[in-house]
Amino acid sequence: MIEVKIDANSLQDQADLLNLDTPLIFTDGTSFYNKLANDYIVHKQGFFILGPSGVGKSHYYRNQPEGERHWIDADRVWRWSNAMPKGAWWEKGYKTIYDVETKCDVITQEAKKQGFWLIGSSNRWLVPDAIVIPHWNTHVKLIKKRELNFDGGARSTPEDLAQLKKHRIEILKWAKAGVPKFDSVEAAVRYLEEQYDKELK
Repeated sequence: MIEVKIDANSLQDQADLLNLDTPLIFTDGTSFYNKLANDYIVHKQGFFILGPSGVGKSHYYRNQPEGERHWIDADRVWRWSNAMPKGAWWEKGYKTIYDVETKCDVITQEAKKQGFWLIGSSNRWLVPDAIVIPHWNTHVKLIKKRELNFDGGARSTPEDLAQLKKHRIEILKWAKAGVPKFDSVEAAVRYLEEQYDKELK
């Protein structure tokens, strides 16, 4: 049985994560998703918003009104489900990044099927419902502001910003495939929630 630690404070807490080379299996996730449903609102249709580090995903998640926890920080779900391993896997090269992001996509796909709304930055083949790519200057300002109360993710170092530019380009491929693109998490959320209200509520 997978224990879901909803109240974990830090996104960077790695105490219960598996090592990168740990072999994995599929298992019954009923208790996992039931636990999520106790703490987050379940919908008739799931959504996934994709955005790179520093666009305000965690900020939006944390500032949802009490009793209205519609959106889940997908990084947490990927950690709770062990799709993400221990350590700085994103620094291990393309093969490792591909492997981890593929596992994250499997969990995102299943969470969507269960009716959850997720916001995250890991993605390989699963088509997101919206992407968030702010203007570059705005993006850098957001990252510098976050550094004042840093909780993980890209910093404003030349190395991190170079990697961030690559990730933005990778995410923008979805816009070329027809996925709606927005300048902010709030705009993407508003669009999807309006679509949901029109079609499914």
